[in-house]
Amino acid sequence: MVSSELDAAGIDDPALRDAYARCRALNAAHGRTYFLATRLLAPSQRPAIHALYGFARMADDVVDDPDADASPAAVAARLEEVRARMRRGLAGTDPRELVADGEPVVAALADTVSRHGIEHRHLEDFMDSMAMDLTITDYATFNDLARYVHGSAAVIGLQVLPVLGTVGPREEAAPYAADLGVAFQVTNFLRDVGEDLDRGRVYLPRDELAAFGVDRELLAHGRATGRTDPRVRRALAHLVARTRAVYRRAERGIPLLHPVSRPCVRTAHVLYGGILDEIVAADYAVLERRVAVGSGRRAAVALPQLARAVGARWRRPGPAAA
Repeated sequence: MVSSELDAAGIDDPALRDAYARCRALNAAHGRTYFLATRLLAPSQRPAIHALYGFARMADDVVDDPDADASPAAVAARLEEVRARMRRGLAGTDPRELVADGEPVVAALADTVSRHGIEHRHLEDFMDSMAMDLTITDYATFNDLARYVHGSAAVIGLQVLPVLGTVGPREEAAPYAADLGVAFQVTNFLRDVGEDLDRGRVYLPRDELAAFGVDRELLAHGRATGRTDPRVRRALAHLVARTRAVYRRAERGIPLLHPVSRPCVRTAHVLYGGILDEIVAADYAVLERRVAVGSGRRAAVALPQLARAVGARWRRPGPAAA
């Protein structure tokens, strides 16, 4: 399967093929919902998506899973090292040279950016947001959170858009792609409140929580005791409703994508939105455990979209082939 995807994408160099295979393995291991949706893309599109995911995962792991004895300064230095390696790749270093230097993920990223004309500023914005995680532990308002979410989420949608392709000018679809990235990110914030607290962070804006009588201390108490206060439930219900509105706005962009790409994005839209359903079904008890969309529901959503994806491939070639 890996070989057929690389063949379809026109990736012939053995070193690059190994680099892309490494990124695919990262996606399969860590991004279950994301990887499932990616399987609905045309084979020629998948390696690029895996490369973008692989780099994002590599940078994110520096921030979220540092060595136990690493100082904040050491983590910051490691993140800047990742940025420097990224810039080296984007500057046109031969991907085979990067692989030889032990940089398979950066090699795949650089090749993907070159093939699809992805703007370098989207990668720089992403790294800026990763750096914010090292010094900022909470946000007063959604406006304050906006810069972080732009770099950590909106630009992900903008990075993948050239790979997905559009039926009209790309700039018309770009705002919706950014919105979908934001919807996914805020869904993560809601699902991972407890885990983020363990890392010393609260991404849910203080003023939104305070309107319901919630603060960091109340969240921490719920995490420690395994009980969710009614005030927390009401705050989360409000934020879930707000996030659903972002999903509705982002959904308007799906018809603007290349037909081959729509089943993938629609599946990701439904499955990630389904995490909000699971939060509600758990009565907002996300401080003590992590909710997830069950495999049965994932299959029920993905299988019909798979049929649509296959049909679309028969009718029209994917963006890369076109």
